[in-house]
Amino acid sequence: MENIEKRIAAYDWGQLSDNLHQKGYAQLPSLLTAEECEQLKSGYDNASFYRKTIVMARYRFGLGEYKYFNYPLPDLIQRIRTNVYPKLAPIANTWFCVLKQDVQFPLEHAELLARCHSNGQEKATVLILKYAAGGFNTLHQDLYGDVYSPMQMVMLLSDPEKDYEGGEFVLTQQIPRAQSKAIVLKPKKGDALIFTTNFKPEKGTRGYYRVNMKHGVSELRNGERYSLGIIFHDASS
Repeated sequence: MENIEKRIAAYDWGQLSDNLHQKGYAQLPSLLTAEECEQLKSGYDNASFYRKTIVMARYRFGLGEYKYFNYPLPDLIQRIRTNVYPKLAPIANTWFCVLKQDVQFPLEHAELLARCHSNGQEKATVLILKYAAGGFNTLHQDLYGDVYSPMQMVMLLSDPEKDYEGGEFVLTQQIPRAQSKAIVLKPKKGDALIFTTNFKPEKGTRGYYRVNMKHGVSELRNGERYSLGIIFHDASS
């Protein structure tokens, strides 16, 4: 765990930035070790770690469940959240600038959380998700309030070659006046994906326009799939 900051710093953030600008997502291979993945999974049934459990079918979100962590977050998660956010804030500021939106994001994560708290958004949004055979997650966006980060992360904690089949990560781009585009990604255990929370800018003949994006998980054919979602802003409920 003591090397997580070094692992984060070692990625080619110039290339990752280009991927986010062009595609709305980027992949960080092997961000977590197998041991760290198992450690996070092993705490799933420890109720003291979590503030809320959501059964997806109850809200027509899909089939499966997820749990929101309580503050204080586990140290590993806190370090990832704190060290990745400053890499993403300049990208977010570029996006809002080219779209001529009068919002600029602070360069340190603590300052973003301070904005959230002043807006009544004080609850942790980091969550762990669990799917069994037949499970899926409908296409959605994770906003939680007026103050939000336009990018978020998900880390796969299970091995798609051993633990389950199906369960691909799905992104859709809703292009104005055109058909939507689907992107299907297959990260490996320990890999992280960074992706847009709700939109990305796209350059057209008349300047930049907004491409809305949603994400979800396709149906598992068998097995069990765990993942960890890191959302950088807090929620009001």
